[in-house]
Amino acid sequence: MEGNRGELDFITPFPAYVHTEEYSATYVENRMGSSSGNVEYGSGGGQYSEYDSSIGASNFVEPPLLEELGINPGHIRRKTMAVLNIFSKLPADIAGDRDLAGPFLFCLMMGGLLLLSGKVHFGYIYGMAVSGCLVIYILLNLISETGLDMYITASVLGYCLLPLVILSGLAIFLTINSSIGWILSVAFILWCTYSATSMFVTILNLSEQRFLIGYPIALVYSSFALMAIF
Repeated sequence: MEGNRGELDFITPFPAYVHTEEYSATYVENRMGSSSGNVEYGSGGGQYSEYDSSIGASNFVEPPLLEELGINPGHIRRKTMAVLNIFSKLPADIAGDRDLAGPFLFCLMMGGLLLLSGKVHFGYIYGMAVSGCLVIYILLNLISETGLDMYITASVLGYCLLPLVILSGLAIFLTINSSIGWILSVAFILWCTYSATSMFVTILNLSEQRFLIGYPIALVYSSFALMAIF
């Protein structure tokens, strides 16, 4: 019995839910007596879940890293495509998720593209993002009865920043501080505003207050556009 103890420990992983003090000779005998099937562990008053002896540590499948971090690539793709296609409509559960990976990426992309055009605005971008999210968060919770948290507000505003990221890319090749540049800037601001307003209306069910929501959002995105122009 004692001679096979080391080999048995190597072959059979110790269940995570069995307390150390109850890992005794009774457990070893039960494991040796059943090469397959389910075995109950514990003695006395403690009852534990059944363990399939055919499942070993080598069969344990770890979840993907993105899933452990709470990042859903499918939602990111669908939310990004909804911003690019203003005629698409997102379900409320996807529009109202708390993913911040996309917003952080878009802010970093905007700062990098502006850097390529000779403008260092990383501090302004993140400062405006924080202050803009805070203002819109307060206004939306004053308007709506249900309200929403800060993470959802930041997620929606960050994803809908994508058109201005495209404008920052155009600033590398075009002079935005011109009549054509101003027309493009206004168009991209309206694009961002419409996308963000549509998502907030879907989440909060405030279709009658669409223009009331859209006005402050347009001011926030106008501040971002000024960074690309100047």
